[in-house]
Amino acid sequence: MKKLFVSILLFLHFFFVDMLSTHAQQLARIAVEAGAYKRENTPISVALDGLTALPDSAFTLVEVKGAQRITVPFQVEQGYTRKLWWILSGITAAGTQRTFELVQSNKAPADAALIQATDKQGTLVLQQGSQPILQYNYATVYPPAGVDSAFKRSGFIHPLWAPNGAVLTHIHPKDHWHHVGIWNPWTHTEFEGREIDFWNLYKKEGTVRFTGFLSRNEGPVWGGFKALQEHVVLNGQAPEKVAMNEVLDVRAYPAQANGARRFWDFTSTFSCAGNSAVHLLQYRYGGGFGFRATTEWTTATSEVLTSEGRTRKDADSTRARWIKVTGQTAKGRTGMLVLCYPENFDAPEPVRVWGENMERGELFINFSPTKMKPWLLTYGKEYTLKYRILIYNDDITPAEADAIWNDLAHPPVLKITAAH
Repeated sequence: MKKLFVSILLFLHFFFVDMLSTHAQQLARIAVEAGAYKRENTPISVALDGLTALPDSAFTLVEVKGAQRITVPFQVEQGYTRKLWWILSGITAAGTQRTFELVQSNKAPADAALIQATDKQGTLVLQQGSQPILQYNYATVYPPAGVDSAFKRSGFIHPLWAPNGAVLTHIHPKDHWHHVGIWNPWTHTEFEGREIDFWNLYKKEGTVRFTGFLSRNEGPVWGGFKALQEHVVLNGQAPEKVAMNEVLDVRAYPAQANGARRFWDFTSTFSCAGNSAVHLLQYRYGGGFGFRATTEWTTATSEVLTSEGRTRKDADSTRARWIKVTGQTAKGRTGMLVLCYPENFDAPEPVRVWGENMERGELFINFSPTKMKPWLLTYGKEYTLKYRILIYNDDITPAEADAIWNDLAHPPVLKITAAH
């Protein structure tokens, strides 16, 4: 009995000491307000500048729920501004608030890297455990034997896998050898007095090339990479010239809904490579987010729907906040929702959607920001296009797609109180 009493006293002593220590070492309190929209597994971030200069291993993040303090997996993004990332897990109802604390702790366990970025000789594969998510091809990929080598490309995504394992992208189709999964060159441009086509490679006027990785990240919140890509003017026998630099930022998040859904982000930041401006001329396709679908998705096996209720029959040359493609594969029904950020040029962006009369009924979609107006890029400035993609098994409803877009377009409000 005496030993039990002593043990209880020791437990209470260390419990209260720990509680007081935790309170004394609080670095910041973060209130997350849902606002007018429901939140579901929303990635959020806060700048660490002004909150703490401690190394990542010296603090932890907890959610405050009454008397409970629940440890939350987090990730720190290094850069000009150091950012703390975490996921607002589960459903957060509209009009509600959740509270988090950043606490100094020398015992913070290292959170497991749920999303890995694995280099596989010319490709970088984002994956969660044994399940691949997408593959970025940084080495040059050549077209099939016998096809003009002008169609070679690096710096594109293929395969893109659905949660059920189906491959949703296609490269080097016979009808358009230059189509490579998910990619974003520009078709109709003007550079130094010449019209340059970076999209239709057979013209041999321009191309896009991977130059190098700026960063690669793995973590419990997201995994991804930043790659530098050059938009190169081909001058025949004359020296090539880089017209525009692009930083492609791709990051994938952990699977949701028991593995049936997954988000990933595709962000391109453009800048002129030299003093010369790049004029992205008005044209019916090119740039933005280009997607050539698997051959399994035809007019008979897939459906297209936009945020404005348009389908494959009438979506082309209309504007959309989001576009959804759902179809049958050998592994089951699956689909992709692409959301256009409201900050993008000429948003909601116009879309290019192949109609039902295309060869074999196959599918190509493109968010095309210069479809209805030109865009002038000048030296010394940066220009960004952002898209969020949901890959899912089975299907999602238009109401679910709207809810996801509202969460993206109207993010929760974070109110931060730094400790003194």
